[in-house]
Formats: sequence, C-alpha cells, structure tokens
Amino acid sequence: MPSLLTPPLGQISSDHLEAIRAHFDRPAVASTHASRSYRRLLAHYYNLLIHPNSSVLEVGCGDGELLARIRAREKTGIDLSEAQLSRARMRLPEGRFYAQAGELLSLPEIFDVIIVSETLNFAADAQRFLDQLATVAAPHTRLILNFHNTLWRPIFKLGEWMGIRSRSPAISWLSSKDIQNLLELSRWETIKHQTRILWPIDTPLLAPLLNRWITPFVPFLGLAIFNVSRLRPSATPAPLSVSVVIPARNEAGNIEAAVLRTPQMGSFTELIFVEGHSKDNTWEEIERVRQAYPSLRIKTLRQTGYGKGNAVREGYAVAQGDVLMILDADLTMPPEELPKFYEAIASGKAEFANGSRLVYPMGKAAMQFLNMIANKFFGVAFSWLLGQAVKDTLCGTKVLRRSDYFSIAANRSYFGDFDPFGDFDLLFGADKQNLKIRDIPIRYRERTYGSTNINRWRHGLLLFRMLAFAAKKLKFI
Repeated sequence: MPSLLTPPLGQISSDHLEAIRAHFDRPAVASTHASRSYRRLLAHYYNLLIHPNSSVLEVGCGDGELLARIRAREKTGIDLSEAQLSRARMRLPEGRFYAQAGELLSLPEIFDVIIVSETLNFAADAQRFLDQLATVAAPHTRLILNFHNTLWRPIFKLGEWMGIRSRSPAISWLSSKDIQNLLELSRWETIKHQTRILWPIDTPLLAPLLNRWITPFVPFLGLAIFNVSRLRPSATPAPLSVSVVIPARNEAGNIEAAVLRTPQMGSFTELIFVEGHSKDNTWEEIERVRQAYPSLRIKTLRQTGYGKGNAVREGYAVAQGDVLMILDADLTMPPEELPKFYEAIASGKAEFANGSRLVYPMGKAAMQFLNMIANKFFGVAFSWLLGQAVKDTLCGTKVLRRSDYFSIAANRSYFGDFDPFGDFDLLFGADKQNLKIRDIPIRYRERTYGSTNINRWRHGLLLFRMLAFAAKKLKFI
C-alpha cells in the first residue's frame, strides 16, 4: 500500500508533470546576460545563508547552474527533466543527480540544507511537495526557498511578449502569503525571510547601488524573496543538562542569592561564576558560597580578559551542560524565570531563547527612560536586520544549546571579535547559523545591591557602531 507521502503519479496530476517535463526537455537555449547575472546574484545570497560544510539538496536543479555556484561539502540535485540533468552532470561532475518529481521525492539520506529555487510555482501539488521534503530532513535541516515577488509578474509578461524572455508553462505565481500558508499546512516553520535584488542585470554602479543599498529600504519592490524554514518540533524532549554562567563584577551582595534562587533544571544544573576584576570582595564571596553549598555543582573562575562577553566565553569554555544560560549577577532578571528558557530550548520551540524585559510592567527605577528608548530602537533595528522578531536585544539572559554555541564560535570571524558585552555577538551569530530566535518575556526587577557596570553614553555609542558594522554584513551586502 503506497505511503500517504508518496501517492501514485495520477493523484498529483501526471498531465501537469508531463507538461513541465516537456518544457524543460527542449534543446538548451543560450543564457542571456541578464539571466547569468541573476543566477550569480542568487548564488551570492544563497552562500550567505549556507555553511560551506553543509550537504545540500536542490529540488528542481535544472541544468545545475545555481548548484555549481554554491559552496557546499556535498551537492545533490533532482529534476523532472533528463535533458536538464545531463547538462547538470557535465557542469558539476562531482554532484549527484536523480530524475524525480518533488512530490514523489525518495532519497535514502538526510541533508543539512534543501534548496527550492523558483520551483514551487511549477509544482503540481505544492503542499504535497513541501510535505515530501520532510522525508530527507532532520531537526537541524534548513529549507531555503526563493521565489519571485508577484509584483514583477507584469514585467515578466511584458518580457515574454517582447521576446526577450522565454515563455514559461502554466505556473502558480504563489505569493508570500500563499507560501507561508503552505509551509504552515505542511511540517515546516518559518525562521526568517528576506527580499533581495532590485536590479537583476549586471550594470556597473547601478546594480550595486540598487541591490546593496536601496533594496533593504524598499523590500516590497525586490524581485527575489528568500524564506528560511525548519521542521516544526514534534518529539517529546529528553532531559538536558544545564550550565548557568554568571559573570560577576562588584556583585558580592548578590552571589548567595543567585545560588539559592536558581532552580535545578533538566538532568543536572551547574553554576559557573566568572569573577571579573572586582573592586569589592566578590571573589571571596564566590569562594565562600561554593564551600557553603558542597551539594551543588558550582564552578568558579577568575576572568583573564575583560568585558562581559569575554567572561561568558570563558565560562562557556568549561561548561558541561547541554544547554548554556547567561544570568546577570545583579539578578534584575529573576533566576526563578530560567525554567521558561529551558523549556523553550528543550522542547525545540526555540533554538535561541532571548530574554525580553519590554513586555511586562517594571519598577520605575528598573530602567531609565533613555535606556528604555535605546532598547526599543535596537529591538526594531535588529528585527529589520535579522528578518525575525527580536524585541529586546540587550537583555542579559540568552540561552542556547552548547552545540549551537560551538557553531557560532567557529564562525565568529565573519563578524569579528567586536562586542565586549556578548549580546550582539550571540544574536548575530545565531542569525548567521539560521537558528530560530524566540523572545521569552520576563519580569524585570530593580537592582538591590551595587550599581550598574554600563556607561550609558560611551557604551551606547559603541552599540551603535556595532549595529552599523553588522548591518553591512547582514543587510547591505
């Protein structure tokens, strides 16, 4: 009896598939300058989304032009047209190619990345197509779709009428909302989406100006829409171990409270204090508390570098937990709320859990007015940069799996070591790894001991500089 995911050909409109196959089986037509330029641009943006060590499957690979331009460890392509696949094998001898329909996809392996580039509109059954992709995916797999903005449809029709663009068979012209709905109906969950390319022709000065600097401000006009998705979590999570890193500088009065108020989570919870050149007796208090509670897993470090970001990295370097957490030693983020972060990560609902202080009311002295305005600005700016919502970028509590942190650390050179606080470093790194970021609302409290280590104006200026730098690496590229 056939699987529900692999129905007989007739059930998914064999006539449509045959028409598509016949169209692409025609003799090859020489690529135009515009189409070659466009493919180079597509490959450029795909390479920003794909790690070079990934195994990649392209569904609807055609003659392999896009797949050949993508940097990846392994490349596999499927297509309906044997004629197209013959050209792909000549273009990319090291690749593997199979004649299959996406709706009937059947391969015996799992891929890190699945590419569907302007193919979904040709599908006989787009929902079945997306469902079938799940058979070659795992939780870590990223599905990257790109499709044309429907606003460009009249331009394409005009090009066909004028004879400067080849006529296409009947296609669906799915809109962004159509595709989002299809993803939600199938097993996929959107992580982020981006709009690129305002000028697809390689024109000196004009193309860089429009594509790099103008498109980010008018995304509704862009030609190519990219959507990055993952499989929707479904399995019951197994218990995970937890490491809570607590950077502490001049926080002697909060150390014991941090130990007593942090709940035990998962299979075990360890606390890692990283003391950062304090002028009070913070280090002595950390050591006293460690000895006073021998039944708890407590590690203590004296920071060798400077800045909270460095303290977090030094703590992560000795952490043994599956889940890594940051807890600010001022305890303005109540430790009692950490289990919410654990559940988000353990259940798979989030791959990067980011604390948000800007949801619930807070005490008048908890956050100064100018700080509130700055935090809201950075939240809006980051949501625009990353293509997924982040309400509060500067909340100190950020949580992710240790394996994902190692991936971020291994690719830190893309942004450089420029963030003394660590918040932007982790957020930008999580986005670069295409992790699902979710805000976790918290009840932000007033500090009860000591004073802040943040200089509003000097550090605020530094944050703006880091934001501008990251914008060049993520948006204006």
